[in-house]
Amino acid sequence: MDAQGRGRADDIDPADQWVLNPNTGEYELRLAPSAPQSSVPGPRRSASRAGAASRAGGKTAGGTTAGSATAAGAGGGAGAGGAVRNRTAAPARETRPAPGREVPSQRRRRGAPEEPPGRRGRRPVKKNKAKRALLWTGGITAFVVVAAAAGAYLYIEHLNDNIQSVSDDGASTGGFSKDKAINILLIGTDKRTGAGNEKYGDSGSAGHADTTILLHVSKDRSNATALSIPRDLIVDIPDCPTTQEDGSSKVIAGETGVRFNTSLGQEGRTPSCTVRTVTELTGIQADNFMVADFNAVKTLTSAVGGVEVCLAKDINDPDSKLDLPKGEHVIEGEQALAFVRTRHAVGTGGDLSRIGLQQQFLSALMRKLKSNDTLTSPSKMIKLAEAGTKALTVDSALDSIDKLKDLGLELGKLDTKNLTFTTVPVIDNPTEKVRATVVPNPTTAPQVFQAIQNDVSFTAVKEQKKKEAAAVAARLKGTKADPADVRVQVYNGGAPAGSAQETLTWLQTEEGVDKSENAGNAPETLSKTTLEYAPDQADQARSLAAIMGLSGSALKPGKSVTNSQGLPTMTLTLGKDFKGAGVSLTAPSKAPDVEKSTADKVECAK
Repeated sequence: MDAQGRGRADDIDPADQWVLNPNTGEYELRLAPSAPQSSVPGPRRSASRAGAASRAGGKTAGGTTAGSATAAGAGGGAGAGGAVRNRTAAPARETRPAPGREVPSQRRRRGAPEEPPGRRGRRPVKKNKAKRALLWTGGITAFVVVAAAAGAYLYIEHLNDNIQSVSDDGASTGGFSKDKAINILLIGTDKRTGAGNEKYGDSGSAGHADTTILLHVSKDRSNATALSIPRDLIVDIPDCPTTQEDGSSKVIAGETGVRFNTSLGQEGRTPSCTVRTVTELTGIQADNFMVADFNAVKTLTSAVGGVEVCLAKDINDPDSKLDLPKGEHVIEGEQALAFVRTRHAVGTGGDLSRIGLQQQFLSALMRKLKSNDTLTSPSKMIKLAEAGTKALTVDSALDSIDKLKDLGLELGKLDTKNLTFTTVPVIDNPTEKVRATVVPNPTTAPQVFQAIQNDVSFTAVKEQKKKEAAAVAARLKGTKADPADVRVQVYNGGAPAGSAQETLTWLQTEEGVDKSENAGNAPETLSKTTLEYAPDQADQARSLAAIMGLSGSALKPGKSVTNSQGLPTMTLTLGKDFKGAGVSLTAPSKAPDVEKSTADKVECAK
């Protein structure tokens, strides 16, 4: 035995001598191939001598050739031969018995009890236990992994079951895209569902569009604009094809000159009617919508452990039930709902003042959602997942936790300092003697809508590339040709039918551009109006751009075409953005200067 007591020494690894016997399931000590041993071992021979004897064909004392013994060792013993054949690094050694001696079976250690047949060379018990322990641990680990995966699946299914969704009835784009700007319509209703909410007056409300925000997230996710739409804004509500709660289809007739909040709930209107109304008002089609009632404010704020707000004065509003002293406060649940409902105690006491308060609250909620103490707290994240999926009603394109997660990841890329809150610019309704409603400011409201349509940041975080901006601006600088010298063909490339002829008539009769002609429909549809011209027609291009209100980006240096007189002519293609002859097409290069705030700043309600 060697020093480890596990087999012969020399140049053989003792561990290699333990092999599995498939008949017993036990590991047995199997020495290298050898002849039977005598009770008194003879002198050891080296492997080289044994090999020489084999090559010489010499006989052993028992009458067996060395070659035969090697062959027997190679095939004898279940499992042992295979082990030996694979162990090329440890050549077999032959042990010869003394002449004339009886060859006994393998000896056991002195003093050791005799073992039953088939148990010779049994591996230490602790090794078997170790193996069984390993198998047991592996089985437990596998079970835990499977159980965890099943648990996660069941929890996701549970969250999916929480989500309530309704049809968008074709009013939206069909869902946001990761490679485009995102427009989400957030609708807060005055529906009094949920424990304790019936006490807030009008308990039978169908749920009108009480607080509505159009959230625009830029294509590069560097900034976002949250545009509040006053509930008392006078708008036109278009006809609304709807899917009713019982599954039936119903087209609800539109109305003109009514309050915005009646776009939901009134006459059975669904959220898709509010989406259509916002598109009619702003020209922006929402990708998705979310609807939240009173209960959502309470549960979401409690899920994150409350949000921090600031008051510049004491507020005691018996209508909203808000009673807070001046200063900073952490609010949640009922108190948070009272905060967003307060209007009589802040500003001028109207809905516009309450909008400012709600924007302050949402800024605080955004900061809390993105804070480390929320994102790193598993309990808060689980509460938030539960509250969010239960509190919100979404359109059918957001009806799973996976889709909401994808949207959340896109919104999560925003920095709160680049999230701007603003409100549709309004003026008092001029038709009313008693001020109760408002109408869009005819000057600034279209500028705000156009800025959002063109993905223009209200926080100026996206600086235009200087060289590109300078090159575009330079197209409008320089001499301008006389209108009578401007030659142009007018195509309709996506504008309303008849726009090319309308523009041609206007240019000839009112602007003196006599050398113009109607070229019919363009070969392709364009989203924006363009004017292509050759380098030597730049002065004509600048003149026509000034007449039509074209931006530098609408001017496309290129080549001229030949008109009906065989003269070189510019090509004007009216795109989908064309709004009529004489209406300027210059898009704003920066957002208009309107009242706004950003989500990263704490502002105190006044």
